[in-house]
Amino acid sequence: MTPEYYIGLMSGTSLDGIDTALVEFSSHKQFCVLETLFTPYPTDMRNKLFQLFTPGNAEIDLMGQLSRQLGQLFGQSVNNILELSPLSAKDISAVGSHGQTIRHRPELLHPFTLQIGDPSTITQTTGITTIADFRSKDIACGGQGAPLAPGFHRSAFHSPNENRVIVNIGGIANITWVPLSPEDITLGFDTGPGNGLMDTWCQKHIGAEFDRNGEWARSGSVIKELLDTLTSFDYFQTPPPKSTGKELFNEEWLNPFISSYPLAKPADIQATLLELTAISISRSIKEHCTNADNIFVCGGGALNGRLMERIAKHISLPTYTTAKLGVDPLWVEAIAFAWLARQTKHNLAGNLPSSTGAREAVILGGIYPGSEGI
Repeated sequence: MTPEYYIGLMSGTSLDGIDTALVEFSSHKQFCVLETLFTPYPTDMRNKLFQLFTPGNAEIDLMGQLSRQLGQLFGQSVNNILELSPLSAKDISAVGSHGQTIRHRPELLHPFTLQIGDPSTITQTTGITTIADFRSKDIACGGQGAPLAPGFHRSAFHSPNENRVIVNIGGIANITWVPLSPEDITLGFDTGPGNGLMDTWCQKHIGAEFDRNGEWARSGSVIKELLDTLTSFDYFQTPPPKSTGKELFNEEWLNPFISSYPLAKPADIQATLLELTAISISRSIKEHCTNADNIFVCGGGALNGRLMERIAKHISLPTYTTAKLGVDPLWVEAIAFAWLARQTKHNLAGNLPSSTGAREAVILGGIYPGSEGI
């Protein structure tokens, strides 16, 4: 079949910037990543985004302006990645934009999820049809709106020879159970905090954006009583489908727990937070992914050597990054949104009800026509 080209845009709960992937699809399952580009958020924009995670004064004005600014930055990222390629805007079938989540509240009486990064601005900046707001349709169908990556994980990483678990560790961590039998259900859900709490603690105490390779955590000692208290929190006992975000797992959530340990060394808290991520992931795998053969990790957490060690220790299974499957772990999520855009363009469902809890599989996203129409 004739190749199709899509661009995926992803910005997650780590709030570090925009991952952009230019992807060639030759079929539903076969793809090739042609170019990748990371665009960091300007410091001022990042600080304002952090403001929007919690209610505050004039937040609607701030949200509206930031959405336009982000739309422009997303659009420029698309233009920049095309400059690295022989392709032009006319060659691209669509841009798939996740947007930047600023609120995810699937537990409310009238649940909602909100991502900003105005897709009309992306389209106007690039001239390319943009597909965005992927999560809302799933929520309208009774789902959590997240995680959406499991459909792509199943398409890209399924093997007829082994049962696989794909672990994505961004600010929040999620897992996807990809069984070898196509008759078995693919399951995915958020396990809890990924890098988010560790990054926040790191920024506060050593002034670094993140704990490189987990070396600061490695220098500390786990506070067992604190770890036991953290792992007993309700979210970790809740069965899937479930999803979460910085609305829950943030500094305000953490402070009451650590206030009981005023003399604890910051490195010991960091070691405990890393262990919390490792244990919540490994327990979820043990409980919901029986007979797993191999674990494959993607997202920024895949570069945290100490975290990878602890996950492997707890799960007692071979643990790799998705690089072993031919996909750079840092770009899996951006590729997933290119894939989701293609699903929508082909009138195919993008969600997995077994992962989100939706009543049915549906076509996701809103389509914003480019300069030459849809």
